[in-house]
Formats: sequence, structure tokens, C-alpha cells
Amino acid sequence: MASILIVDDSSFMRGKLRAILNKENHTIQEAEDGIKGLQLASSQPFDAILLDIIMPGMDGLKILGALRERNSTSPVIIITADIQESVQRQCMELGAAEVLHKPPKESDLFSAIARVTNRTGAGQS
Repeated sequence: MASILIVDDSSFMRGKLRAILNKENHTIQEAEDGIKGLQLASSQPFDAILLDIIMPGMDGLKILGALRERNSTSPVIIITADIQESVQRQCMELGAAEVLHKPPKESDLFSAIARVTNRTGAGQS
């Protein structure tokens, strides 16, 4: 079980991710915008942060940069509809551990979380 922060302005996507993560009994916190997401991410360490890129107020790239400046140790998994290679490269350069496309396959999400939290067997029956 991991502690996971979901930062996405879409309540539908947060609900979809939460439903998937609940299958493995992860502890989940949510933020509906980048500013609240950064506040939560700065207030405590998370085993993983699931982060959207395009959000009002503060986008995911700015959050990645701010987390890097604050020396955050929480690994970030970007979950985005943006499939441009340049955006993915920029995310990785800013410190993202993984980039998944929306909507992520359940198995891909479990595998990414297992990799960033160094867990084995996550999401497998």
C-alpha cells in the first residue's frame, strides 16, 4: 500500500484513477488544481504523485519545477493527454519518473507505481 497524491483538474479523471488505485488499497489524497497539489505535495512526502500537465492556475510543468526546487523526494508520474514527444522530454528533464497517456491502462498504472515505489508484484494477480 502506497500513499499517493492525485493532482488533476478533472473530477472524472481523479475518480477513475482513485477507483483503480483503491483495488490495491492505496492511501489517496486529491487536489483539483496545481496550487492545491503543490501545497499538499510540499506538506508531506508521498510514495507517488500522479500529475496532470494542463490545469488552470499552475500547470504540471510548473509544479514539477517547484518540486525540484524544493528538493522533493516524492516520485512524479505524469498522466496526460498530450502525446508530444517534446512535452514528454521536458517532463523527464524536470524530474518526472514516468509519463503515461490518458486514460492510463490499469496495468500500466500499477506497473508505474510499482517501479517508482520499488514494489514488486503490484497489480498482479
